[in-house]
Amino acid sequence: MAEISDVYFIDGMRTPFGRAGEKGMYWNTRADDLAVKATIGLMERNADVPAERIDDVAIAATSQTGEQGLTLGRSVAILAGLPQTVPGFAIDRMCAGAMTSVAMMGASIGSGMYDVALAGGVEHMGHYPIGGNTDPNPRFVAERMVDPGALNMGVTAERIFDRFPQLTKERSDRFGMLSQHKAQAAYDAGRFQPDLVSVAIKDAEGSWGLATEDEGRRPQTTMADLAALKTPFRPHGRVTAGTSSPLTDGATMSLVAGGHAVKEFGLKPKMRMVSFAFAGVQPEIMGIGPIPSTEKALKKAGLRIEDIGLFELNEAFAVQVLSLLDHFGIADDDPRVNPWGGAIALGHPLAASGVRLMIQLAAQFAERPDVRYGLTAMCVGLGQGGSVIWENPHYAGKKR
Repeated sequence: MAEISDVYFIDGMRTPFGRAGEKGMYWNTRADDLAVKATIGLMERNADVPAERIDDVAIAATSQTGEQGLTLGRSVAILAGLPQTVPGFAIDRMCAGAMTSVAMMGASIGSGMYDVALAGGVEHMGHYPIGGNTDPNPRFVAERMVDPGALNMGVTAERIFDRFPQLTKERSDRFGMLSQHKAQAAYDAGRFQPDLVSVAIKDAEGSWGLATEDEGRRPQTTMADLAALKTPFRPHGRVTAGTSSPLTDGATMSLVAGGHAVKEFGLKPKMRMVSFAFAGVQPEIMGIGPIPSTEKALKKAGLRIEDIGLFELNEAFAVQVLSLLDHFGIADDDPRVNPWGGAIALGHPLAASGVRLMIQLAAQFAERPDVRYGLTAMCVGLGQGGSVIWENPHYAGKKR
């Protein structure tokens, strides 16, 4: 008989993130192969988990076509050498794809249906630009269900500025600059490297190389640099390339398990799932989505925002993160928030990013036994938000 179980984030790994486009390091690499590399790296690092005991493989992609089609969870599992008895499926919740993969696998484990699962995401935005192969239903606009601007993420970010005048361009620029500086400091300290899977890459001349680091970082960024950038989404606007996540290619994969499997295989969890929630908002201003999803997740966990000691917030746009911080009364430069930088510096391969947040939070938990709870949260296209609250197994304080 199935039993209710705790859900644990055992481990996570990812490929280095590359700039999308012909000049990016993954231009000659297939999307599914990126997911395969992340899967193989994760399974090799967790050899105590028998591959045949993986109950399911959930892999997300926003553009589920071409290399990102063919039921990714299943096809990647086969390509990664997992036993053919291991099933898999694909998920799409745009930017929160990998986060949804983890949440759904976590729910399956928590209800006792699964013991161990793989959950992740991949996005090759160079081969499959966002919205490039979609055909939005004309009713969206004809019946005024959704404003046309809702399908352009940059436009929705500009509208956050419109709604919240206190969110100035200067604040946004400073947040974007600090993301770059913090990410480079974390690289210099060797914090990212243990969880990166190296990927063999081939350039336009046919020469082979190795991708070992995130490609899009700009650590020398200054406020003056950002002030001079164009505003592509609106004349005299406030959203620039320096305060937006770049177009990115990459893949992430995580291993989640229940309490029984942790004991059976002698696993050492990096985090325990406390709660998760998804919420909808107006598509025209999708960036505020993590606010209601975080409120829901906190309520389900019986926690307050003050209980959260570390925040890993996806930086789709700087202003989107600032809107959440303002809502909860958190300072722009609060050291609990994205201490190793975020997507503005590292990149945002859409459906892969949720697990990147979890990988970073798990690594920070190991360094911070004084912190009990952490939050991973992100906005989602078409007006959604996703949040997952985690508990630190290394917490050294008094548990209530």
